[in-house]
Amino acid sequence: MTVEIGSTGEFDRTLSGNAVVVADFHATWCGPCKMIAPTFESLSTKYAKPGKIAFCKIDVDSQRDIASRYSVRSMPTFIIFRSGSEFKRIAGADPGKLTSEVSEAAKLAGAVSAPSFTTPGRTLGGSSGQKLGSGGGRAGRGWSIPSPTKFLNALITFFGLYFVSLMSFDPYKAAENSNFNVNRPNAPPSAVRGNGQKVGGPGAARPSGGVRTLKDLGGS
Repeated sequence: MTVEIGSTGEFDRTLSGNAVVVADFHATWCGPCKMIAPTFESLSTKYAKPGKIAFCKIDVDSQRDIASRYSVRSMPTFIIFRSGSEFKRIAGADPGKLTSEVSEAAKLAGAVSAPSFTTPGRTLGGSSGQKLGSGGGRAGRGWSIPSPTKFLNALITFFGLYFVSLMSFDPYKAAENSNFNVNRPNAPPSAVRGNGQKVGGPGAARPSGGVRTLKDLGGS
């Protein structure tokens, strides 16, 4: 909200009661003043906070004492006060510069809230957000421990391919045709289940994710 200053005392109270004051020195006959007025009003609506930052308009014709105190000789002139003293001055109707300077002043006055850091679908530190590393969060699901069976099958597959390649004149071809190659189209199904029982035999449908083990080589 913008305050129209009606006296020197009112202006002094405005300065002492707010951390930052943005004053618009204008005149009713000034064309550029009227042109930039909507920008000033918009900034006031966005940033004004009691005790933090105040926006006021000063008519230089009716408040000549205030205009003279700050040597205002051209209109419009915008003066930003911090702790009662002049901090910044913007002469002329420059919406971009006025917006930039007021935005910085609002940060100094604490009138701008800190940004919220978010990830898609997650808010960090918020009451409704999920904590990273928790069991229900994305990060928690990424650190699962593989079962002993999967680890054993992976180990057997690795060493099987290694020895087959080591004892062949064409290691790449040998590994490609080996029974230990889980990507081979006609590879037999896995013979190891979580409880140690044998699953199927040669020619059976191969379950998803299964691997060839050393035990199966006896029947090959």
